[in-house]
Amino acid sequence: MKELIFIFLVLIAAFLGYLLQLLTKSGAIAAIVVGVLINLGFGWRGLLLLGFFFTSSSLLSKYKKKQKQQIEARHEKGSTRDWQQVVANGGLPALFSVLFIIFPSPIFFIAFTITIASANSDTWASEIGSLSKRRPLSIQHFKQVEPGTSGAMSFLGTFAAIMGSFSIAIIAMLSYSLSFSTMFIIFVFGFLGNILDTLLGAFIQVTYRCPSCDMVVESKWHCNRKTVHISGNTIVNNDLVNLSSCALASLLGVLFFVTVAGG
Repeated sequence: MKELIFIFLVLIAAFLGYLLQLLTKSGAIAAIVVGVLINLGFGWRGLLLLGFFFTSSSLLSKYKKKQKQQIEARHEKGSTRDWQQVVANGGLPALFSVLFIIFPSPIFFIAFTITIASANSDTWASEIGSLSKRRPLSIQHFKQVEPGTSGAMSFLGTFAAIMGSFSIAIIAMLSYSLSFSTMFIIFVFGFLGNILDTLLGAFIQVTYRCPSCDMVVESKWHCNRKTVHISGNTIVNNDLVNLSSCALASLLGVLFFVTVAGG
């Protein structure tokens, strides 16, 4: 009965996300699948972590939205998440939840929490960092670039990334009664996920140039014209970068947990 109640809450949350234009129709369906799987594996505590990530990231995406309009113009997708964006951030947690059901090992719990911490870290960095009064610094050539450019970092964005990972680690520690060392592993590797996301965004993610407005964008079309490929791999978009950085961070975190921390 308890699980049915939480599944019902997942349905309500996805429906509200759709009504509030936080999720597309496909995004809402994907969110339901992700939420149900996480509920089956990690129960309400897992949903709490997922819910905090989704709620905080959604609110931050709407905060000072007008100020972010030019930044969003660079991105392939807006703040309303489709199924690919939901899977990019929630697919791995759902997978680790299923693996935890089949093989109830703490390594899948560690991987689960690190992926959410990584996703939250990256989202907070992007949403808060884009409001910085100083232009971010590209880690590829160490020059200032326009806000919203993939592979760039700012002091405000980095601080937000740290707090984003730390918040998930703290909630996990309090809700699961984790040790400080386990919490610290989640925090460190969650933040590492943001660093990996920045690196992949700088050196691998595809970028294009709009022939009309000369803006560097992530989409194949801009200003109703086909853009020109200038760098990165054409199959590596932001969703794949998010998924890959979360996967790498969780893998490294689990390896550290098993070999060094003695998990």
